[in-house]
Amino acid sequence: MTEPTPQHAAPRTIPRDQHAISRKDISPSALRVLYRLHEAGYGAYLVGGAVRDLLLGEHPKDFDVATDATPEQVKHLFRNCRLIGRRFRLAHVVYGREIIEVATFRANSDDGSGDRETDEDGRVLRDNVYGTIEDDAIRRDFTANALYYAIADFSVRDYTGGFDDVGNRVLKLIGDPDTRYREDPVRMLRAIRLAAKLRFSIDAASADPIPRLAPLLQEASPARLFEECLKLFLAGHAEASFLRLEAHGLLAALMPETAAALASNRSGALRRMLLEGLRATDARIAADEPVSPAFLFALLLWPAYCRTLAMLQAQGVHAAEAERRAADRVTLHQVATVALPRRFSLPMQEIWLLQTRFSQRQRKRVVRLLAQPRFRAAYDFLLLRQTASDSHAADIAFWAEAQRDPDHALAVAALRPSLDEEDGAAEGGESRGPRRRRRRRPAAVGH
Repeated sequence: MTEPTPQHAAPRTIPRDQHAISRKDISPSALRVLYRLHEAGYGAYLVGGAVRDLLLGEHPKDFDVATDATPEQVKHLFRNCRLIGRRFRLAHVVYGREIIEVATFRANSDDGSGDRETDEDGRVLRDNVYGTIEDDAIRRDFTANALYYAIADFSVRDYTGGFDDVGNRVLKLIGDPDTRYREDPVRMLRAIRLAAKLRFSIDAASADPIPRLAPLLQEASPARLFEECLKLFLAGHAEASFLRLEAHGLLAALMPETAAALASNRSGALRRMLLEGLRATDARIAADEPVSPAFLFALLLWPAYCRTLAMLQAQGVHAAEAERRAADRVTLHQVATVALPRRFSLPMQEIWLLQTRFSQRQRKRVVRLLAQPRFRAAYDFLLLRQTASDSHAADIAFWAEAQRDPDHALAVAALRPSLDEEDGAAEGGESRGPRRRRRRRPAAVGH
């Protein structure tokens, strides 16, 4: 087993001719901030993910700056600066649509000022005690994110061994993993996300406590977990993220009913469908095409919905009522962990509830379904279901034709018997004529 990274590693300076970072790959706005801080006599460093990505030959989207100047001193230097945050006091320097985040070096210890506060479980509630660059490095999460590019001499400063870890593509937690995960349980999800994004392995000492500490995620804010889910699954590495969540025991903590449904699905059909959907999500993002969080969560929670629906039908609940109850129950249980907003949960449920309507191809129903606002999303979902079962082939063929040539599809649908005729035939009798329709209750969709 790899030994945990020590609290203090020997500081190392990698000169300009021994690393691949070039100023031409750094945002001009970030360079302006770095140079002005340096000219004013402050330490000025590009830090974190930008340095890591530049070393890997990637193109960072965000450029963060670290300095020994306080937020107030930064604001004094830049007219286009605003101070934000109470838990972490930060300066944002604004250039049009680009924001350069400037953070003051922070210390890990409490200086008695009351600007650092943790709860009884060790989670950080407030952290505005300032320190040195060495202090700042060891309080960061992973060694790969604790690298500093100095504008003074264009060197890279490494205080935790991160330069070699980036070269070896290893994600390693700084400090004692147990303590660091307890400080912030969401750090476990961040480890999964970064490893999936960067195609890094997770250091054994950093990975070992995750299955044991996974239940701590239940104490995290559901709203924060929703944002983490979007980062996990809507950043172009959804399939890799899902597989790592499974491997490290975090799926059951994040989506317990989905994990239970996948474990009980012996054929593996639901898992095949889910992975195919995540691969399709990654492909859409790579092609710069939009992906709806509603469709994403319809996919992620579909195994839970199927399992709950089967349980309700086994209890004798009528099919349509069972569908509504299953949709509501799965949503209600999931939002207790991940705060899925109604603007996404309602369309998610519609996608599920429309699935049974694809097999109802009477003319009036075809017209109504084609006009349904969620039709296209529901149809795309039906295509994914073909991955789990080829029983949907006839429905897919009909509705594909209905979109290409609606008139022809409606003509075909007109030849099908009405629902009343089908009911009569099923009972071995004649059609009973017009039947009084039972008024449908609106679907109970809520949290």
